[in-house]
Amino acid sequence: MEHLVRDYLIDRWGQDIAEDIKPLAIQRWLKSLNTESKLAWATIAKMRGIMSRIYKVGILHERITKNPVLAVETRCKTTYRAIVLTPTQTFNILKSLTNPLHHTLVLTCAATALRSSEILALRWEDILWLEEQIRVSKRWIKGMDGETKTEASDGYVPLHPVLANHLRWWRNQTPYREDRDFVFPSLKAKGRVPLSSSVFVADYLRPAAKAAGVQIHDGQRFGLHNLRHSLSNWLVNKARVDPKTVQGILRHSRIQTTLDLYTQNDGDEARGAQGKYLKAMGVTAKMVQ
Repeated sequence: MEHLVRDYLIDRWGQDIAEDIKPLAIQRWLKSLNTESKLAWATIAKMRGIMSRIYKVGILHERITKNPVLAVETRCKTTYRAIVLTPTQTFNILKSLTNPLHHTLVLTCAATALRSSEILALRWEDILWLEEQIRVSKRWIKGMDGETKTEASDGYVPLHPVLANHLRWWRNQTPYREDRDFVFPSLKAKGRVPLSSSVFVADYLRPAAKAAGVQIHDGQRFGLHNLRHSLSNWLVNKARVDPKTVQGILRHSRIQTTLDLYTQNDGDEARGAQGKYLKAMGVTAKMVQ
């Protein structure tokens, strides 16, 4: 919730007088967050709720007299369904990324489920080799280091020896290997900033995913965040990892977020469960009339 207030509400309305903000202005702004910023309606609805609560607190303390958000409506449902990659598809994407920077970036993102902004903010000093962990204490936003998305996001993710070996190899290849250097730098900017996620996705990741057989329609959202969804989905549905463990890897404050947003129903498992019930009833394929 804090990042929504900080990055959106204050950014847009911080200089306005609360009593002067009109419902129509709020309505148009919320719509622009979907059409221009491509935020999901579920996120926008949450933002509307936060803004309304802020007004209610203001009214309670007699700082303002009305709540213009009450007249504003948003959609509560979202049609967005994340594209989930299989491990084989991810491996084929890696094989097609011959640039070691791009290859290591995707491998690290796939194995850790770091958010795009988090992985771009990584410096070599955040790779804790002896502790076998990666420290996540910031994210790259608006061209600078910023606070993590939530309080729960500030923490550590595991560093398996296999991933550690790949990162060590990449550190030997990159010209920017000092502790304060970015792990995934922009070579064009001589390492002063991390690479551009949007450019990388458009020029390399999407084409590699399509070549690997991933069905991505024109205009459909796809990027590094899909690797986060893919790891969560596979760990819960295929590897049968305890959801609490997956919650810790994703650094969600609520396990329901992990299960609702980052884990999709598994078709194979659902069919298997259906088959068990049919068998329990004594129904077989030979009984077709």
